[in-house]
Amino acid sequence: MAEPIPDKIIRSLRAAEGLYYRLVLLVGETGSGKTSVLQNVAEEFGVFVININQALSIELLELTVKQRSLRLPGILNQIVDKAQTPVVLDNLEILFDKDLKQDPLRLLQSISRNQAIVASWNGNIISGRLLYAETGHPEYRSYDSVDALIVEIRKEDRGVRGEL
Repeated sequence: MAEPIPDKIIRSLRAAEGLYYRLVLLVGETGSGKTSVLQNVAEEFGVFVININQALSIELLELTVKQRSLRLPGILNQIVDKAQTPVVLDNLEILFDKDLKQDPLRLLQSISRNQAIVASWNGNIISGRLLYAETGHPEYRSYDSVDALIVEIRKEDRGVRGEL
């Protein structure tokens, strides 16, 4: 029987303890069950899942477009610094907004230097490349090498997502 996805994440968190970036990405398409898995992992550690879209939107609301792109990394750091470890992040779509001019993977890596991060990644891994969105989409991203531990979830994995 396949190892349940939450168990893979917990194992990956332990493996990440000695790494430069303590980042675990839960990679899967929309509807694959990432949010449920993250809720299970957060519950296991007694922490909360942080909705990055919501948390950053509140903080960026009063800023100009230029201020948003300049201050976003610091604001994200503050949000993560207030959280308990491991920090569990979901709904990261705002990080891919073209107007914010950010590299979402690099942002996640930078915040994972000081504490373990588990983050959802709405995309795929194809031929060893980490992808976000479809080719031609304004928010499309493709990474050859990823300095993070990756746990992939597929829609067919949904049956084992909640088993701990």
